[in-house]
Amino acid sequence: MEKSKRNLWMGIGVVIAVVAIVALIGIIALRPEPELLTGEVEATEYRVANKVPGRVDTFYVRESQQVKAGDTLAFISSPEVDAKLAQAKAARTAASAQSSKAANGARQQQVASAYEMWQKAQAGVDIAKKSYDRVQALYKKNVVSAQKRDEAEAQYKAAVATANAAKEQYEMAKEGAQNEDKIAASALVMQASGAVSEVEAYIHDRFLVAPCDGEVVEIYPKRSELVGTGSPVMSILDMSDVWFTFSVREDLLQGLSVGQDVEVQIPALGKQTYKAKVTSLRAMASYATWRATKTNGQYDVKSFDVKIVPVDNIQGMRPGMTVILKQH
Repeated sequence: MEKSKRNLWMGIGVVIAVVAIVALIGIIALRPEPELLTGEVEATEYRVANKVPGRVDTFYVRESQQVKAGDTLAFISSPEVDAKLAQAKAARTAASAQSSKAANGARQQQVASAYEMWQKAQAGVDIAKKSYDRVQALYKKNVVSAQKRDEAEAQYKAAVATANAAKEQYEMAKEGAQNEDKIAASALVMQASGAVSEVEAYIHDRFLVAPCDGEVVEIYPKRSELVGTGSPVMSILDMSDVWFTFSVREDLLQGLSVGQDVEVQIPALGKQTYKAKVTSLRAMASYATWRATKTNGQYDVKSFDVKIVPVDNIQGMRPGMTVILKQH
């Protein structure tokens, strides 16, 4: 009898021990794990664009190359700009001649010459008008493109403007230069000189330079390809301006505030943690960041854009790498 009691108590003890062990395992298994917030490494990227349309002539750098601010990156060949410079210089020379004529007064030969120039320009108007009329007729029949029609119209309008200017010059030569004419002629010289300076600036802009120290991450066009005004030619990555971005639900923002020091881990660089600082908390504007949780008295949850900046330089870190912020 006593042996039976002993066996009963032993059985009860074993059951209690098993229950206790199972309960302990359940508590450990059901203990909530710390929330892992996953973000991404980002860095400032500059797109180097050309100001002058033309053809890519030379690249002086290659992708992944380190550059310094002011380094020459590429050269854009633009014969049209060279032609514009020649035209601008010719216009300046003509304006200077007109200014001298206004200052010295016109002779009979000059009056006759001005008249001939007017007649010549007028003849150009007639030719341009006929060309425009022909192109316009072809355009209506869908034979030529709108661009061709616009070019013919522009040439016609330019011829009219040239003829008007020539006529004015002839009238001025006949009447003789007044003081106002002399001032106007001088202003034309200044205007033409400004046009020359403008074109010379465009010629200088054919050389693309690095806006900052950084790394050439991508070159878009191939050599000899045409690029338009404002077209990006290459991208420069400024690795001195790097940060981490996280999209965090507001119910997980507890413990995160601007200026707070945190630790992050970059899996691509191993298990080491790095010190960082929260610099911005901004509500994401899109309605898609809302998460409906209105069940059992809960509330809608919105996401926030959290910006965190590393305290020290992290070797080997690259934009696009995953960053983990572990909340305690």
